[in-house]
Amino acid sequence: MTTDFVSLCLVVVSATNSVRETWRRGAGLASVPIDFFGGDAAEARARLAKGGIDLLILDAALPENELAGLVAAAKTSAPRPFVIGAGSKSRMEGLDATVAKPADNEGARLLVERCVKTRLPQRLLIVDDSGTMRGIVRKILSASRYALQVSEAEEGIGALKKLNETAVDIVMLDYNMPGFNGLETLAEIKRLAPKVSVIMMSSTLDSAVAERAQAQGAAFLKKPFYPADVDAIFDRLYGFTAS
Repeated sequence: MTTDFVSLCLVVVSATNSVRETWRRGAGLASVPIDFFGGDAAEARARLAKGGIDLLILDAALPENELAGLVAAAKTSAPRPFVIGAGSKSRMEGLDATVAKPADNEGARLLVERCVKTRLPQRLLIVDDSGTMRGIVRKILSASRYALQVSEAEEGIGALKKLNETAVDIVMLDYNMPGFNGLETLAEIKRLAPKVSVIMMSSTLDSAVAERAQAQGAAFLKKPFYPADVDAIFDRLYGFTAS
């Protein structure tokens, strides 16, 4: 992932000082610079009105009317922050993702690191022999909640060459391609770059393809798919629960 930024602005909203302090200490331990602000709902709405917030974390213990107001305010803030609920999923509506509330500073640090990844563009490679399909996937990805830097390869050998030449975080890989098919390419990716996340794409009705892809460590998307389908997989890759 890229790191060409000065800092990220993180706002944590809670009525409890100890909760805000845990997040503040966790942010201070993060591996990237964090401009941290912790406050109550009224203070957070004022910050949202000014804009410039990258990440907004909402304590699920806040009253429901305050949570709803903050989510609505985030939608009109520029740029729109990635909004994460911390705590009970049942009370969180309209968020980008949810996480468990951290128990200590180290837990907060780990969650902050995970949240930061949502704002750092992940390098994603689309591998499909159809130029039309690559264009469709690009359009779908442009509607994702997540920040992405997208490149393309026309087939498996080209994808492996790109992996050798440049860093890639995620590969979206078509199953039915000439030369190396998707499963063969997947096996090589896992051998050459085991930390790269792979999402297999296919229009096949054969469930064995999905099962083999998943057995080799890939997620699976059935064509046609939509932005919500892709984001559901990204939620899992980032370690979030979708709201």
